[in-house]
Amino acid sequence: MSETIRKHFIFRGEVQGVGFRYRAYYEANRRGVSGWVRNLYDGTVEMEAQGEADVIDALVWALDQGRLIRIEGIDSQEKSVDKKETDFRILN
Repeated sequence: MSETIRKHFIFRGEVQGVGFRYRAYYEANRRGVSGWVRNLYDGTVEMEAQGEADVIDALVWALDQGRLIRIEGIDSQEKSVDKKETDFRILN
């Protein structure tokens, strides 16, 4: 079992109005990743994901496989792990 990490992401491209947040919710729950996802006013999507590094990588890969989703760029940075967080949610 590898170490738990937390990453903050900003996704650019065709990521709003194409089911991105719901796909993130489904894929994160399927993989046991906690965190959150939300649309930003500039047309990007922000997400924080917490879990094993390879599982988070698989989550991001799965997001890019959506039929209508077109990720054109990703900014990411590591954050401090939130030991109290246990689920993944969609924020408004």
